[in-house]
Amino acid sequence: MVKVNKKLKNDYTEDFMEKKSPGFFQKFFAWVIIPLLFVIAILLVVAQFTNTNIFEKASEMLPRTDEETPASAIDMDNKIVELQAQIQEKDAQIEKLQSELDTALAENENHIAIQKELRKRIEELEAGKQESKKDLKEIVNTYEKMSAKAVAPIIVEMKDEQALEILSNLKPDTLSQVLAKMDPKEAARYTELLSKNKESNTN
Repeated sequence: MVKVNKKLKNDYTEDFMEKKSPGFFQKFFAWVIIPLLFVIAILLVVAQFTNTNIFEKASEMLPRTDEETPASAIDMDNKIVELQAQIQEKDAQIEKLQSELDTALAENENHIAIQKELRKRIEELEAGKQESKKDLKEIVNTYEKMSAKAVAPIIVEMKDEQALEILSNLKPDTLSQVLAKMDPKEAARYTELLSKNKESNTN
């Protein structure tokens, strides 16, 4: 009977001990919540003595909402607007320079076309000059074959420019014979014109 009582007593003690052992929430409360509350109480006392507003500090630590726009974001927007304005200005300058370049190229092409036209004209004139010289030489040869008596009246009837062109290309002997057959005044005048023409060609 005594053994049964001891056994019942031992079973009762074990059940009581199992019921008395702390659970998870009791341990969490004892090891986390109570120390945390203690630390918060100390921080509140310290904040009270140092005149620190805990709620302002906490709000600074919390992330900002969309309604609160930081100054750096405003500065960034202003910077973006400024950069966009600079880009537009550069685009305008590039467009202006491109237009000037196109105009310059068009003018250059026009100048090249003008130069080609002038070269062609000069070549034509040179060819005409050579042809004129050839024709003049043939005329001079014709006059040299004629008698001085026949050439003198023809030269007098010509314009001075044409007369000088022929007289200056005659051989010296033929020229002196032609001048000898002219009126002395005309001969003197042509001699003077020939002398001036020679000086101008020399200079």
